[in-house]
Parts: sequence; C-alpha cells; structure tokens
Amino acid sequence: MPASVLLIEDEALIRMMLVEMIEEAGHTVVAEAGDLTKAGALATDADFDLAILDINLGGNDISPVASTVAGRGKPFFFVSGYGSAGVPEAFKGTPVVRKPCLLAELQAAIDAALS
Repeated sequence: MPASVLLIEDEALIRMMLVEMIEEAGHTVVAEAGDLTKAGALATDADFDLAILDINLGGNDISPVASTVAGRGKPFFFVSGYGSAGVPEAFKGTPVVRKPCLLAELQAAIDAALS
C-alpha cells in the first residue's frame, strides 16, 4: 500500500536521490526538509504515514524531530552515512539504513516500518 513520506536529509543531492527511490518504490514524498527548523515544523504539522530521518542534520542532532514523530505515533527510521553508530541514545534500536543505499534496502526498511 502506498505511503506518504516525510523525508529529512540535509544534503540536497542525496535527498533528491532518496525521493526518486521512494517514488520508485511506490510511495510519495509529501514533505521534505534539509534543516532542523523546517524539519521540526514538518514533523509537527505535516500529514505523513512514515518519516525517514537523517541522523546528522548539518551538524545538528535529529533527536528533537525524532521525538516529535514518535510522539505522534508515526513510524520512522534513520538514514546515515555512519550506519547505526550515530543513532541518538534515546533511539537505540531504531532501524538505520546506511547511505548510500540500494533501492531494495530502502524498500525493505519502508516495508518493515509500515508493517
């Protein structure tokens, strides 16, 4: 079933690549941000089924955004160039997709988060 996705990624080229992959997987990116301020506002106000969050957003910790998404009861997972090493302490155990990722890896993480 197609999902609406909130995508938070600070690097524009990687964000565009992820949007393409998410859409190729049959889902829709309904909101995206590359900085913590916009990400926080979207996490609070946007209508989405799933959030995909970069762990390190321009040197800022994604924890406040992840807390907002979790507080709304929405599923999410992280994307990171560092794998699970950088996961904020409060979110240990949250799935992490290592960047750069393959479409199959991203699709598997989306399916798992939505199930």
